[in-house]
Amino acid sequence: MVHFFVEEDQISGSEIFVTGPDVNHIRNALRMKPGERALISSRSGGDYLCEVRELLPDRVRMEVVEQKEAAMELPARIYLFQGLPKSDKMELIIQKAVELGAFCIVPVAARRSIVKLDPKREQTRLKRWQAIAESAAKQSKRSMIPEVRPVTGLADALKEAAGFGLALMPYECAGGMGRTRRLLKTAGPGMDIAVFIGPEGGFEEEEVRQAEKEGVKPVTLGKRILRTETAGLCVLSALMLLLEGEDDGGIF
Repeated sequence: MVHFFVEEDQISGSEIFVTGPDVNHIRNALRMKPGERALISSRSGGDYLCEVRELLPDRVRMEVVEQKEAAMELPARIYLFQGLPKSDKMELIIQKAVELGAFCIVPVAARRSIVKLDPKREQTRLKRWQAIAESAAKQSKRSMIPEVRPVTGLADALKEAAGFGLALMPYECAGGMGRTRRLLKTAGPGMDIAVFIGPEGGFEEEEVRQAEKEGVKPVTLGKRILRTETAGLCVLSALMLLLEGEDDGGIF
């Protein structure tokens, strides 16, 4: 089923009006007809099963068939603080992080980050990154579009995560997998969880020590060395399975 996001002011009682670029997509790409159904999510929260009622030049009128329970989101909010990688790796990371349930993606300029974005390039990249997040949210039937934040420094990122219930930093010199499992088990519904991933080359030792002072827990992800575009997705996958397995005792 196709999926679209709308603003709250596009919802009027039992009707929802789809506007903007999605109108052309519905009319010319999907060639939808009256009576066909779509999933509509409000950017401020709420999922609706709708039927197409009328295709107008500048909007599509939908009728709400059923308001659905927002069951597509994880019960905890996971913030991925991703060290800026080279080339277009960030695009892949954002796409997959959204699919795995990340609540927010924050690009971090770490000491070993090779990419340096000037303000103009950053705005262009940020706009593209947010569009990728929206596309991934539609594809994975998310109830919300995760925000991709502007690039921040590690110190500011650590300050933001200081009050979180759990903050993890994969680091190859951390303890064994037993420690990683124990920390992952502390993740629970309602928590804000931070995952810090270094760029190519990882975080410097001083950055790790700085993170530890702010309450971030270094963890290992096993004996193999993972690329920056793999490490965050590994942690997100583990957290997703753990959090969504709460009803049957979890997987760990």
